[in-house]
Amino acid sequence: MTNSISKIDAERLAKEDLARRLGAAVSDVATQSVEDDEFSNASLGAAEEDEMSAQVITDGWRILLSHRSRTYEYRANSYQLRLVAFEGKNYRVYP
Repeated sequence: MTNSISKIDAERLAKEDLARRLGAAVSDVATQSVEDDEFSNASLGAAEEDEMSAQVITDGWRILLSHRSRTYEYRANSYQLRLVAFEGKNYRVYP
């Protein structure tokens, strides 16, 4: 079973993931905002290619990060973290 994550954990994991993808230091990734949000389905409105998900309103957090004047969006809830539209694709980061 997957361990649940908190809003703080999701922000930290998102910053670490983005830094890794960009080849940057975590300290160079800035948090713009972390806000509560509702998403249109169980994949937080950010399904990976060919992924099916339940069509149910799902509570979570929208995490906006920036690096070198570019903004990146992550979406999370207690059970998952997703990167939205990075280089044209969505990614499941956690679990």
